[in-house]
Amino acid sequence: MEIIQITKSQLPIVAKLAHEIWPSAYGEILSKEQLTYMLDKFYSLEALSQQLEEKNHVFLLAEENGEFIGFASYELNIENHKTKIHKIYVLPTTQGKGYGVQLINEIENRSKAIKNDVLFLNVNRFNKAQYFYKKLGFEVVYEEDIEIGNGYLMEDFVMEKKI
Repeated sequence: MEIIQITKSQLPIVAKLAHEIWPSAYGEILSKEQLTYMLDKFYSLEALSQQLEEKNHVFLLAEENGEFIGFASYELNIENHKTKIHKIYVLPTTQGKGYGVQLINEIENRSKAIKNDVLFLNVNRFNKAQYFYKKLGFEVVYEEDIEIGNGYLMEDFVMEKKI
């Protein structure tokens, strides 16, 4: 697998992958209406461009045999030498093959290179992905509910890992 840092011109690949992955990742947790709302809110090309250009999110794409199979985004130097992982997703057909671990390792290495010593992320409290993060050394540090508009709420754990 190859991991590449993307430019604005590759954001449509991220949007396409999100639309393929999210129904599997959240279909049993969120209503179809909330799923559609969140994809539009966070994965429109306008929203992704803003994340990349204004919010300093770094986007990575995972590629295997010429096909894009997943993505991640992160932001360095948040809250005293911490790196926030904003997004990490791989296609359902590729889960369990170590691609998510490789994406996190890449973010961890980039974080260490600039002396960040903690990775943190939000994960839906009802998403089984939390067990994946726990296996990698992340721990729940608190819960938070985030209003995202349209009457919807994200019910998350915030998880951290010292690196």
